[in-house]
Amino acid sequence: MRTIRLEGASRLTRKDLQRAGALPREVMEAAEAIVDDVRERGDEAVREYCLRFDGACPSAFRVPDELVRDSLGHVDAGFLAALRKAHDQILDFHQREREQSWFTTRPDGSILGVRLTPVPSVAVYVPGGRAQYPSTVLMDAIPAKVAGVPRVVMVTPPQRDGSLSPYTLAAAAVAGVDEVYAVGGAQAVAAVAYGTESIPRVAKVVGPGNAYVAAAKRYVMGDVGIDMVAGPSEVCVLADSSADPAIVAADLMAQAEHDPMAACYLVTDDAGLPERVLAAVELLVAQSPREEITRSSLDGRGLCVVCDGLDAALDAVDLIAPEHLELHCRDAFSLLGRVHNAGAIFVGPWSSEPLGDYVAGPNHTLPTGGTALFSNPLGVYDFQKRSSVIAYTPEGLAADGPAVQELAQAEGLWAHALSVGLRRRLLEGGGQNFADVTAACEDAMSTAWPRKLDVPAPVLLPGFGGAGPDD
Repeated sequence: MRTIRLEGASRLTRKDLQRAGALPREVMEAAEAIVDDVRERGDEAVREYCLRFDGACPSAFRVPDELVRDSLGHVDAGFLAALRKAHDQILDFHQREREQSWFTTRPDGSILGVRLTPVPSVAVYVPGGRAQYPSTVLMDAIPAKVAGVPRVVMVTPPQRDGSLSPYTLAAAAVAGVDEVYAVGGAQAVAAVAYGTESIPRVAKVVGPGNAYVAAAKRYVMGDVGIDMVAGPSEVCVLADSSADPAIVAADLMAQAEHDPMAACYLVTDDAGLPERVLAAVELLVAQSPREEITRSSLDGRGLCVVCDGLDAALDAVDLIAPEHLELHCRDAFSLLGRVHNAGAIFVGPWSSEPLGDYVAGPNHTLPTGGTALFSNPLGVYDFQKRSSVIAYTPEGLAADGPAVQELAQAEGLWAHALSVGLRRRLLEGGGQNFADVTAACEDAMSTAWPRKLDVPAPVLLPGFGGAGPDD
């Protein structure tokens, strides 16, 4: 892991993080080509890409419902109990996120409000490359179900032998996924975004994946909704001298073992802690079944930031804006109000980040790559649409109409003002409809813009509109 030491007024900078930033152009171009081809040729193109990239393609993409149901009898009883426990706690958490439509009535009788409706259909992408992720099935499908999405489908790539993980299928059964398709990669995103002969399109695509999946999601965004363009997993541990080096080492490794590109940050005001943590890493990583991936991540993307005080350390955390933040500090809860940018915050030494990955309840689909600066964890709100409701009474129109006309005239939008002005004329005449449409349309200019605005002079920027610099 790289080490940066900050002293005095020094602060961590974005350049210090050495983040790769946006998806590489070559990845975007490759994903775009796949998406365009699938959009044009449908199932035929999907099959070709599945064979090329996954080495397997089933005769039918739709996984029979009985195979999904039967998977519950094929998994270990202890795993199934853990899966159900996770399901229940994730469900309980997300049920508390559920919002209701609301309306308010003004004194003049006008009604304003918001009507919430679920997204009509959602595809949950579940990776199937380096590892299997039944937890992702739960995390992405449960809030969709809580939101009331009537059709939740799952897409996940098969293995080269044509199999799917029974763990993943069991999670789909427990979460109540409606349809499962054995297809992955950018071609899966294209298929669910635009539809093929055998895979009906959806309204939104969610879930993590590799760079090509992320690039495909970015490309289709706008034609369908997406949750986020997720990058590699990351963790930031904020630790003081009270932190246990072995625990911190294990927590860094818990993210590093996901992916060689996973980013791990240790931020501390204890100058000697990084050395103790790295010594513990060496003792632990040699015993890991995923040693190569873990070492690659820590060596290539690991960063220790040593600060000379807690204020500088908290500033560093907010700059990193990590996906996962762990607070290994004395009185950790007192620091919660000083953290502004983090996807999920794990408070105190007993709050292992993997608890959040699996069973705690809050969603583990989180903003990565510093996007916690402006993004949220996946939640029920991602699967609901809000429609504003506006119902004016004649009294409300009379009260607000003149302001609309003034603003519309300032913007030069004549018909905007006319739309309100005609209603005001109708209201003043005491009728529901104009008795004479031709008469109603006469002198429409004064109906729309009843007075001439006193147009102000433009505001000139410094250096414009006056004498030149040499005059």
